[in-house]
Amino acid sequence: MPKNPNLTLSGADLASLLCSRVCHDVISPVGAINNGLELLDEGGTDEEALDLIRTSALNASVRLKFARLAFGASGSVGASIDTGEAEKAAKDFAAAEKKVEVTWSGPRAIIPKNRVKLLLNLFMVAYSSIPRGGSLEVIIENPETDAKFTITTKGRMLRVPPKFIEICSGNIEEAIDAHSIQPYYTVLLAEEAGMDLKHVVFEDRIAFIAEIAIA
Repeated sequence: MPKNPNLTLSGADLASLLCSRVCHDVISPVGAINNGLELLDEGGTDEEALDLIRTSALNASVRLKFARLAFGASGSVGASIDTGEAEKAAKDFAAAEKKVEVTWSGPRAIIPKNRVKLLLNLFMVAYSSIPRGGSLEVIIENPETDAKFTITTKGRMLRVPPKFIEICSGNIEEAIDAHSIQPYYTVLLAEEAGMDLKHVVFEDRIAFIAEIAIA
């Protein structure tokens, strides 16, 4: 598989931008927890404040657990990960957001961590294709051999994330930043895992596909 010409970030820049992305994802629920505590200090309704704290703490927790699998080391070099962990992380993430219904099918397997990280990052790319909510279906085929991941989304205002298209095509127009680092990382993981990425746009759905590259 030829190297994508857009994959030029240094290790330090990649780490820095991924850290920025994770911080961006958790700052909102952590801030909401602080707001709930302030509401308690000011004598606000206890139940209202506690509900805010509970909801925000859950949101922060599932986001961090997802990030640990999708962006983190998740074990030593060469380690494998159970796809069941990825399924739980993805479903918990969507459940906390309460706007996307996730279905997941395919054999459960322990596979190289880069494939699992690719699966979760492709999940995030697909998730962002339905900003107003909808449904997302994950299908895993032959995870231990000729792996193929298909993630199909349906919903209002369907659109393939523009940065994902640019990075995949090799025609990126602007420098990678904290907003575009996630699709960049998805493409990088696909290359590291020896898998090709593509997307197919239908009238009522979008399919995001990662499959073993043909030599």
